[in-house]
Amino acid sequence: MSDSAPLTGEPLALDLVNTRPSTGDLLTTPDGLRAWWVLEADRLSEDVPKEVGDADLAAVLAVREHIARALDRVRRGERPPDEDVEGLNRAQRAAPAISEPVWDGSAVAVVRRREGSPGVRLAAGLAEAAVELLADPAVGSIRKCEADDCVMLFLPAHPRRRWCAAARCGNRMRVARHYQRHKGGQPEAG
Repeated sequence: MSDSAPLTGEPLALDLVNTRPSTGDLLTTPDGLRAWWVLEADRLSEDVPKEVGDADLAAVLAVREHIARALDRVRRGERPPDEDVEGLNRAQRAAPAISEPVWDGSAVAVVRRREGSPGVRLAAGLAEAAVELLADPAVGSIRKCEADDCVMLFLPAHPRRRWCAAARCGNRMRVARHYQRHKGGQPEAG
């Protein structure tokens, strides 16, 4: 796994924030957003559209910024900035979720739907996921990867977890430590 591949599997709001690894933003184009959307499709209520536009990307990027700033504060036990709370609320109001009763042939089922463009609907769902994470007591457990050159955030399932992913940073850091321990008295080639 490399920094050019998104880190997925964390709470959805963290996965979105983690689309900015130290190597550069993965969501700089509508195609980048669509690729990330495909990776997260099984966790999202919105179907991946055939085309994603600039307005869709802008809506999601705005929510990502609000989530990142709010998480940074809340995970340290501080109040989130009012403008970021309002930004998350605004994103949700732009495409409110409606629970619709539908007959499935034998019973009534509930389907949640949102109105608006695909990006506005996605941004609303991501904002909702962020609000749930911000309100979760586990938010204080969110950590930044301990690798020197990594900015990824994760919610550890185990208290000893130190890296965003063993294959991404854990192995690299272990190899670097091994190299430092064993280069000892050997002259550097040059």
